[in-house]
Amino acid sequence: MNNKTAALKAAFPHTIPVMTGYLVLGAAYGILMDSKGFSLLWIIIASVFVYAGSMQFVSVALLAAGFDPLGALLMTLAVNARHLFYGISMLHQYRGTGRMKPYLIFSLTDESFSILCSAKVPEGVKEKWFYLFVSLLDHIYWIIGSILGGILGSLININTKGIDFVLTALFVVILINQWQSTKNHLPVIIGIASAILCRLLFGASDFIIPSMVCILLCVTILKKPMERGKVR
Repeated sequence: MNNKTAALKAAFPHTIPVMTGYLVLGAAYGILMDSKGFSLLWIIIASVFVYAGSMQFVSVALLAAGFDPLGALLMTLAVNARHLFYGISMLHQYRGTGRMKPYLIFSLTDESFSILCSAKVPEGVKEKWFYLFVSLLDHIYWIIGSILGGILGSLININTKGIDFVLTALFVVILINQWQSTKNHLPVIIGIASAILCRLLFGASDFIIPSMVCILLCVTILKKPMERGKVR
């Protein structure tokens, strides 16, 4: 068995929960896009090249509203600012990945990040191939779900009100899973406390970026103690 095959077999079981979530989420996105009049081709293009989870749902309204590049840029920064912090925390793990690095950076979603942070790479499997297949499999699940949703939406008249809430539901499931899988709950507590505080201070429409900055500062200050396991 070559290393690529071994890495694929090692990565796949870790992605099964994401597969179930992404097929549903992707289908919801495909249905939502179809309801706004976008063809299956646009659904596929967005899922392949945008692949931004919550921002893809937000982008449906942006695309339907008309040409507003500045507004789209600011909205994307606000919604996906968390990816900056994911990227910083993955700098060490992505060292030595070579030509894979651009795709690994592009495909780093909440769910892939969760797997890559918690999963142990089996002995005899190169880490870079394991990282690649986790990210690639998750990406494929999203694309398949989006295609199925686009097809389903074109065949059946579906009420799409509230359908984008499935993304929030998946985030809650991931949070619960992370809480149960680790003894160090401080990062979660920092995230929740920062979000609540900034929500109260800045309001519902402007709290995301301040809360991310607050989280980054707290995690940076407490990084070494947390890594040594001194903070519980």
